[in-house]
Amino acid sequence: MKKILLLFLLILSSAIDAQEKMMTTDGVIVFEASIPFFEAVEAKNEAVNCILKTKKGAITFVTYIKSFRFKRALMEEHFNENYLESNRYPKATFKGIIEKFDLKDLGAVSKEYYIKGRMTIHGKSKNIRVIAKIKKVNKGIELKSIFSLNTDDFDIEIPFIVRSKISKKVLVSVYSNLQ
Repeated sequence: MKKILLLFLLILSSAIDAQEKMMTTDGVIVFEASIPFFEAVEAKNEAVNCILKTKKGAITFVTYIKSFRFKRALMEEHFNENYLESNRYPKATFKGIIEKFDLKDLGAVSKEYYIKGRMTIHGKSKNIRVIAKIKKVNKGIELKSIFSLNTDDFDIEIPFIVRSKISKKVLVSVYSNLQ
């Protein structure tokens, strides 16, 4: 009888924990590192994993570097082999907290929240704090954020020959629909 009760409580606790998590496996990250008058340097990744623990406001993003797609295959190849070294550093991660987050406060109109945490790219980590717009949607919540990162903070070297054509300041857009 005790074993059955224990098993029941374990199943119940995992169901309760699942209700406190919202997630997606198809978030989107777009980045741009273009310089005016030169060819656009931008890529899109539509396979971003995100988990939000709603009680604590803890949020995690994980994506594989090789999932970024460029308009030109040669750019994608250079990005993976020379800049981000995706065989050596296959993932980029962010782990943080949405400050003052309360699921009950969300409505159909976006609210701005600060998200602070640790970004890890190319084997290097940096604490960041960004603004995100979050709102309730039909099947969960929607999160959008636009911020910039500096390639020097993550030891991403841009070869001298193309340094004048690629910005060290990278504009990053994140979109996630968590359910």
